[in-house]
Amino acid sequence: MKNKFASVYFSVFGLIVLGLGIAELIIGIAGKSFTWSILEISGGLLLWKGIILFFAGFFYLSSVKNLSEIHQLAKNVMASVMLWTIAGMQIFAIITESIPGGEEGWINTWEGFLSAYSPPYIPALILLPFSLVTVYYVYAREK
Repeated sequence: MKNKFASVYFSVFGLIVLGLGIAELIIGIAGKSFTWSILEISGGLLLWKGIILFFAGFFYLSSVKNLSEIHQLAKNVMASVMLWTIAGMQIFAIITESIPGGEEGWINTWEGFLSAYSPPYIPALILLPFSLVTVYYVYAREK
């Protein structure tokens, strides 16, 4: 039962990641920017984020057949690590951009510091909590 839930979960999650990767590629190639609610996809020369999301979605989808097998779980972990890398770099960028104060002074005010953490976010940050399910399946495999 657990493997069936994992297959369904990672199939849906993989389709979402793959779709967002394709959207990032299309919007990036067009050089446009797209914002909807808390999601922001910015164009320009950031095509590598779309490529990584595309392949992470592909790896999620290719790992769903038999997730209890070590090779399939390794594909799933690899896709999650790809997603975690993009999200981690964005979290680091948000933290480092929130500290300098600009024209007000060397250090940002408390309001300015907190406003740096407000939405919109890139797709990898929104997908980050949902990818942590992989950690559960890694630990479940060990037992």
